[in-house]
Amino acid sequence: MLGAGDDGSGGRVPECDRVGEREWVRKMDIWFSQMDTENVKTSVRVDKQLYSVQSDYQRIDVFQSQEFGKMIVLDGEIIFSEADEFIYNEMIVHVPMAVHPHVKNVLIIGGGDGGVARICTQYPEIESIDVVEQDEIFVEVSREFFPETAKGFDDARVKITNMDGLRFLRRCVGKYDLIINDTTDPFGYAEGLFTREFYGSCYRALKEDGIMVYQHGSPFYDEDEAAFRAMHRKVFRSFPISRVYQASIPTCPAGYWMFGFASKKYHPLNDLDESRWKNRNLKTWYYTTNLHRGAFMLPKYVEDLLEEEESKGNER
Repeated sequence: MLGAGDDGSGGRVPECDRVGEREWVRKMDIWFSQMDTENVKTSVRVDKQLYSVQSDYQRIDVFQSQEFGKMIVLDGEIIFSEADEFIYNEMIVHVPMAVHPHVKNVLIIGGGDGGVARICTQYPEIESIDVVEQDEIFVEVSREFFPETAKGFDDARVKITNMDGLRFLRRCVGKYDLIINDTTDPFGYAEGLFTREFYGSCYRALKEDGIMVYQHGSPFYDEDEAAFRAMHRKVFRSFPISRVYQASIPTCPAGYWMFGFASKKYHPLNDLDESRWKNRNLKTWYYTTNLHRGAFMLPKYVEDLLEEEESKGNER
């Protein structure tokens, strides 16, 4: 076993070599890796870990990186970064807002980082924004480390309730114009927010012309395809109009993410009012009405699996 300064041959390691070794240690790479599948992982070089806590529901980590800025990680999966959070938040809010002609009451299930609420507050016609996030610690961490994302919570129209989303929905009937399901994934403590009961509860909580949008995951990897299929099948059975749209988000698995659009009345393309939305003069980094239309043009393999699940949905 080598001791300090020993070169293994009985001599002393020159001081210049030991200085070089210290420089190498200081420059040593530190990487955060998330396992997308058993055979694929996404790795990001990080400068340091800013925070880590185990809440009652999940482990929450915050990292500082050069490429993506600060990142928040839940149970080992990147939820968003400062560099790309605008893509997800704009696509999950602006798409339904460009379609529905008079949104006044919005419900956000999850949304503990505040990003979706922040985009909703850009619309002056919205009168109330209820955020139902079960994990209070997640909200606190987001406020501390991502103040620009979480600043939507400071709007007077936003009300945060810390409770299970499905339990909250069960007491709502015909209340909301728009429901945004911004929970993380269909596993763990949020699993109940991806059941047929949940989507049925969303349907009842919406007004007669309400819209629900939700994060739909990615079907690219085989390990995620089953959950993607099941989600679409359940929504297709619950709503008369059900469509899926896409976005490219670098920190998501495969860099490819999908959203669901479910509606009682409005079609995401036929009822898109481009003039009304453009007249709002909202500043965006990702969303445009042209992109809106293109986002619903899906790859053939995605169209095929969605049609397969819709066929199953018709076999009641």
